[in-house]
Amino acid sequence: METPDSLQEAIIWFAEFEHCRQFMTELRWPNGKVACPRCGSEKVTWLAKARVWKCYAKHERPTFTLKTGTIFEDSPIALEKWLCAAWLLISCKNGISSYEVHRGLGVTQKTAWFMLHRLRLAMNNSGFGKLSGIVEADETFVGGKTKFMNSQSKARKISQGLYGKGMIGKAIVMGLLERHGRAQVTVIANRKRRHVATEIVENVAPGSSIFTDQLKSYDALTVQYAHEVIDHTEAYVRGNVHTNGLENFWSLLKRALKGTYVSVEPFHLQAYCDEQTFRFNNRKMGDADRFALVMTNIVGRRLTYAELTGKTESTASVRP
Repeated sequence: METPDSLQEAIIWFAEFEHCRQFMTELRWPNGKVACPRCGSEKVTWLAKARVWKCYAKHERPTFTLKTGTIFEDSPIALEKWLCAAWLLISCKNGISSYEVHRGLGVTQKTAWFMLHRLRLAMNNSGFGKLSGIVEADETFVGGKTKFMNSQSKARKISQGLYGKGMIGKAIVMGLLERHGRAQVTVIANRKRRHVATEIVENVAPGSSIFTDQLKSYDALTVQYAHEVIDHTEAYVRGNVHTNGLENFWSLLKRALKGTYVSVEPFHLQAYCDEQTFRFNNRKMGDADRFALVMTNIVGRRLTYAELTGKTESTASVRP
């Protein structure tokens, strides 16, 4: 499959619809036989003027496009813009804001925001198996300081009794990092044992070495894991026992949140964590390879605007 190697090449290459069609066709049907995404029939015909395929099997919607069955489905935005937006998001190390995409591609800011969230769904590369070996575990708090909020937000915090309460009211993100390997990051409700321990049991292979700080919620891990604790009131490193790898990840995540996205609702925080996790886990890849990897995840995933805004129950992370 031919892909560009730089943003300049991507803009030029994907400006031609035929290049987009070639790219998407090879991506979706690598064996060269186009099949209907609804019924699987290969008895289809390409209608060049309408830019759709017609399926001759009997069902209610006989035509389908390159977008059908992907994160792009039902979008009026042309593939020429979708694929450039994907390249921008995937190649920028600190992410890219919806306002930058809005100005760069000539779409509205609201449309750009929706596009980026659909692309983040394709960057959710979970399900790669449990972490093993030496695994660092840590949590961080995400949320602005009350003293820096505008008067309306500050008044709401004061009315809720949260002003000056430090970590109260902030979102909690838990991370697991395989030493010199992959990261797994999840937004959790609180730091109690049932949430913290559950994340580790579900994502770390039994018998692995777990390195954590002195949080009491980790105490029960000694049954299934070789658990080592580093007390940060005394030191940050003891031999090879530390959580500095995750501290590095937190700095990258917060740099993107504060510097690029500025304000992130807790409801959407997991999507931004997935984006940064994908970037971190594939940091040794070139832009073209990362782009190709994300594109392999666009099929079979769907995110509607109603799901994104919480108006209906989300099924975005479910692969049929």
